[in-house]
Amino acid sequence: MDILPSPQQLRYLIALSEQRHFGRAANVCSVTQSTLSAGILNLERQFNVSILDRTAGKRVVFTPIGEEVISQAKGALQGLESVRDIINFAQEPFSTSLKLGIIPTIAPYILPSIIHNINENYPKLTLSIHEDLTESLMEKLAIGFLDLLIIAMPCDCSGVETYALFKDDFSLILPKNHPLTELNQIPLDKINIKEVISLQDGHCLRDQTLDMCRQGQSFKTVTDAQNDFTASSLKTVVNMVGMGLGVAFIPEMAIESEVGNRYDIVVRPLEGNPTCRTIGLAWRRNSLRSSEFKQLEKVFQSVKNSP
Repeated sequence: MDILPSPQQLRYLIALSEQRHFGRAANVCSVTQSTLSAGILNLERQFNVSILDRTAGKRVVFTPIGEEVISQAKGALQGLESVRDIINFAQEPFSTSLKLGIIPTIAPYILPSIIHNINENYPKLTLSIHEDLTESLMEKLAIGFLDLLIIAMPCDCSGVETYALFKDDFSLILPKNHPLTELNQIPLDKINIKEVISLQDGHCLRDQTLDMCRQGQSFKTVTDAQNDFTASSLKTVVNMVGMGLGVAFIPEMAIESEVGNRYDIVVRPLEGNPTCRTIGLAWRRNSLRSSEFKQLEKVFQSVKNSP
């Protein structure tokens, strides 16, 4: 029998093609750089062919045959996943595995309820969870490392199917002695954009924060709208507000957990039409598990009002 490349080797190649960097490709595949390099080298030795041009120094350059292999690998991997999905769904829906990706500004607030609801409603479904930023999750979804994502929209969702679950309104949190705390609702144009603390680059919540700043005031560049303080988590953002370093937009689902009954922070709704993000699902376009994912809608929607 002819030897064929393994699905994992195909994933390594696709990730390296998209990232053009061994370290980043290894991160996408959740393996070490040495494991990814060895996997590709074994594939080359297995077929006695050069997929990478190793005369290019530190740059990642594929040989002409390597580029052809990459092109075929994407279709081959999707075909293998389709075969797997057909077999799994025919045996029994929700009885196999689900590799779920979720972003950090959603995971802490709904993940416990999601896990509980899935275990209760679909006890045969084996769930694995991967928390990461949206861009990285999309890359892992594309190469088949993940099956389904829980993300915040709007975002760049090209190449995937999305399914909206529920709206998550934004409020403004302020230090207790801030002048705007005298208002019951905060108009966007009353917020000093230089006071707004945001998450670091890569977080979709940062982009949504900048969009709200644009609605209230015009600015030419991102730098014009930047506070001197940024953070990698909502918890740190909230603590910075509590220290009087600025104000911040916070999604409704995070208020109870992150703010609670803190005496040093005031929460105020935004005036006018609710400003919100949409929490939704995303999966590979034309996935044979689309109907299965849509059937999970009630499980995911029910977490919005969970304690």
